Amino acid sequence: MISTILIIGGGQAGAQAVDTLRREGFGGRLVLIGDEPELPYQRPPLSKKYLSGEMTADRLLFRHRSFYDEHRVELKLGLQAVRLDAAAREVELADGEKLSYDRLLLCLGAGSRQLTCPGATLPGVHYLRGLGDVAPIQAGFKPQARVVIVGGGYIGLETAATCRQMGCEVTVLEMADRIMNRVVAPLVSEYFAREHRMHGVGIVCDMRVVRLEGAGRVERVVCADGSTHAADLVIVGVGAIATTLLASAAGLACDNGIVVDEYCRTSDAAIYAAGDCTNHPSLRFGRRVRLESVDNAFEQAKTAALNLLDRPVAHDRVPWFWSDQFDNKLLIVGLSQDHDAQVLRGDPASRSFSVCYLKGRELLAVEAVNHSKDYMAARKLIAERALLNPEKLAVSEVSLKDSM
Repeated sequence: MISTILIIGGGQAGAQAVDTLRREGFGGRLVLIGDEPELPYQRPPLSKKYLSGEMTADRLLFRHRSFYDEHRVELKLGLQAVRLDAAAREVELADGEKLSYDRLLLCLGAGSRQLTCPGATLPGVHYLRGLGDVAPIQAGFKPQARVVIVGGGYIGLETAATCRQMGCEVTVLEMADRIMNRVVAPLVSEYFAREHRMHGVGIVCDMRVVRLEGAGRVERVVCADGSTHAADLVIVGVGAIATTLLASAAGLACDNGIVVDEYCRTSDAAIYAAGDCTNHPSLRFGRRVRLESVDNAFEQAKTAALNLLDRPVAHDRVPWFWSDQFDNKLLIVGLSQDHDAQVLRGDPASRSFSVCYLKGRELLAVEAVNHSKDYMAARKLIAERALLNPEKLAVSEVSLKDSM
């Protein structure tokens, strides 16, 4: 008999698990523990509309407090879970309270990778991961404020676009030879670099930050080649690390995330995990993955909730991601790592095109820039392991689904 379920983590996965458990008829005690004081909220707008002030905090919430009250969800917000005793099935919170469970779901998310160079802790150096990170950054939005973004991935570039739209002078420093180098094709990197430069953002690649300097607060960023970049504000976006300390200290298997099976079970049969913190098997792509993705957190949490209720369902979804930068929407579906060919559909000069990744003739992934039709078609084709004709695929006038 499952009478008590605890969920640790108040992000996308935790909020979705609560919703699914109640929808599926779980009537027992349900406790949601979150280390942030806010009700569960969306994170993607933090680097975009919320940072710019176009969206209010109220609109970030997945659900208002009345939902949790009506569905008898106990909220333990602003409290960190500091110890997990898997043998006793007990969680201890930072205030000393101990909670017992029949089943536990870990939705711990991921934390910002920190700069470790000298000066990294100077005032004026910021990370953008949670709601509380936004106001200190906004305080630095003054006309012609000099903002240096360290890292040319999704978060860095989205933040760069927003800062530029707010009238700041913006420079992006990327250690690799191109922006978004781990996630998109060179052609897509080149397109977004041009878009940012066209809007006045400085993009500097092959540039390693060695220290931050300033008298009392950050004033400049110094790079390995000796160059310096004046900064009133530094925003760091150099990746994220899965939050696993609570799980590993409790003896759960962890390896670049909390290790789970296709049913979202950890190495302890009473403990499940979902979202950015998990290292899980992708049945479609035949390997283990850790995904930092809203869609994965949403879908994996739904699956985990069903399995918590002893309704076996495997998590087997084709992952997808998105990024908004200025008026461009990048949509990525699938995983491209094992491809042996790339096919371009459309002309980047038209500001609407796609890059398709094939292994043999099998479609593995698609990166669609302002081209939602290819993205929508690709979700189904990749799931079905569709075999496409590369010559037809290269003709943008032929729809993706007709490129067999």
